[in-house]
Amino acid sequence: MPTPLDVAVDAAKQAGDLLKANFIADKTVDEAFHHDIKLALDKQSQDLISGIILKTFPDHAIYGEEGIGGNQESDHQWIIDPIDGTVNFFYEIPHFCISIAYRKGDEILAGVILDPMIGELWTVEKGGKPLLNGREVQVSSRTKLEESILFVGPGKTEKSLDVGLGRFKKASLRARKMRMMGSAALGMAYVASGRLDAYVESRISLWDIAAGKLLVEAGGGKVELTRNPEAEDSYSIIATNGKIPIEEIL
Repeated sequence: MPTPLDVAVDAAKQAGDLLKANFIADKTVDEAFHHDIKLALDKQSQDLISGIILKTFPDHAIYGEEGIGGNQESDHQWIIDPIDGTVNFFYEIPHFCISIAYRKGDEILAGVILDPMIGELWTVEKGGKPLLNGREVQVSSRTKLEESILFVGPGKTEKSLDVGLGRFKKASLRARKMRMMGSAALGMAYVASGRLDAYVESRISLWDIAAGKLLVEAGGGKVELTRNPEAEDSYSIIATNGKIPIEEIL
């Protein structure tokens, strides 16, 4: 029987093929908001991923950005973001990914993040090393903010925008470079790989960061989550290489 990681990789690759095939194409918008878009392909991607998972693990629970499925009483849960970076995808900016995490109870045991446009696949299991296309990666060794590259997300609500933009300005005075990239999951994968030194956002959903949290921690970094009382499974996040003095810009 395939392992949860095997199934997550298969599901991510099939969803990645779907998204890549539709990257340069007219896209059906189900819902449009001021700061976000919901595409028909979001749901189509999640349905594809869920179907692959439930075929192997029919008694497991699905918890995704596009809804729930499976056996919601199960202690085994799959946390899915079928397109993390939907706005990028819609505007044909090739920076988005599929994120899948598997957890039992409160413990995340496996995670997969796939960037289908450039073919980068991050995988990790609890207690193991994070891998990028089968090669072990780790967080950066940088210790100075002046040498760091930081991803500070602005958030979408007025409150989170105030916090995020204030942090961005403060960090810009110290860091070598700042980035707002549009995909939390890829941001965390980049931290785990040593490309970025930190990812900070004041309001983010569980499905955006579940796989990335395990990746960063397995790569030697640190992830601090603070639950947002205003929304279920919403958090503020500080994910770093564990070496730069991030508290100086927060």
